[in-house]
Amino acid sequence: MTVSIWQSNHPSSRDVDLLIVGAGLAGTSAALHARAEGLTVVITDQADVAQGASGRNAGFMITGLDTFAHRAVEKYGEEQTRDLWHLSADTIAFWWQVVDAAGGSVQADRRGSLLLAESEAEAEELYRAAQQLHKMGLPAIWHERDPLGRGYCAAVEQPNDGAVNPVQLCEAMLAQSGAELIGGNEVYSVQQDGDRVTVLTRKHTFKARYVLLCTNAYSPLLHPYFGDKVTPTRAQVLVTEPLPASVIEACGYSDYGYMYYRMTFDGRFLLGGARHHYREQEHDTTEDRLNPRVQAKLDEYLARRFPDVTAPVARRWAGIMGFSVDGLPMVGTLPAMDRVGFAVGFTGHGLSMGAMTTKRALAKLLHGAHAGAVDAGRFYK
Repeated sequence: MTVSIWQSNHPSSRDVDLLIVGAGLAGTSAALHARAEGLTVVITDQADVAQGASGRNAGFMITGLDTFAHRAVEKYGEEQTRDLWHLSADTIAFWWQVVDAAGGSVQADRRGSLLLAESEAEAEELYRAAQQLHKMGLPAIWHERDPLGRGYCAAVEQPNDGAVNPVQLCEAMLAQSGAELIGGNEVYSVQQDGDRVTVLTRKHTFKARYVLLCTNAYSPLLHPYFGDKVTPTRAQVLVTEPLPASVIEACGYSDYGYMYYRMTFDGRFLLGGARHHYREQEHDTTEDRLNPRVQAKLDEYLARRFPDVTAPVARRWAGIMGFSVDGLPMVGTLPAMDRVGFAVGFTGHGLSMGAMTTKRALAKLLHGAHAGAVDAGRFYK
């Protein structure tokens, strides 16, 4: 992130206990957790609350990672996988607490999710995933046939999942945290000297006791440490005009998680995904623009699986996610800066993992606690 000398030639100085960089799901949940630590918190963002990927996602609160549970065991081990899935379940439980405390200002419902198989091979994978979820003590209902009647092969239902308006969720956490938000304020330097961190931004020079970076896809622009660990990746979505009736009651996920769909709270059909058809174009980019080829794939999928959705498309958009090198969120402190922590690399699953990941990030930053499966120390073993 860069700022010209003319944009920052008169910054005022601010002292703060905890400065959080990034006002998305991670940053606002971290601010809410910080209340328990008795810290004064300021959140700063180059734009405003939930104006990055957090406010552009599909609003799916789905338990787990972007891989099936049994495949996660093969990749990360049984103990780590159990930790990750329970961290995800706890994150979703935390969102419900925020929603309940918001007193009706956050649109959300416990509609559950359906992980759907596009082929017999994927159905076999889903069955094995359901068995692993049962083994870990998590709810999963196996459907050996398509519960939607739309040509899918099988499904796993996760009843505790749900849908949310992610912008309203972030706004509620900001309000409940009592943190101050300074928007429109790019950060361009973070340096630690002893027990103080100096953060240069367009509007202020901050002198902070602690800093937590919740910058996800944009982390490599802020510090070179993230250059080989977090890759910006574009996702795309479309949403129709309101429909006369709902066509799916759950959050739907299929094609190994590359396609996803739900009804919005005002009766529209939302469809996202298809980036795997054009990986090279959608990988390693911070360009907030539509790829016509990806959008064409979404249109094709809509016509094939949901031909009864005939309402015109009302809007299409893109969001930039932060993918970690191994698919797991990253929690740690920057080299030689033990008072600068981070919670990044959510790999498209900020709503699945964000809240409890940032809780662990604060515990590591403030108290030196190990962050479990999401601890960035895994890269140095």
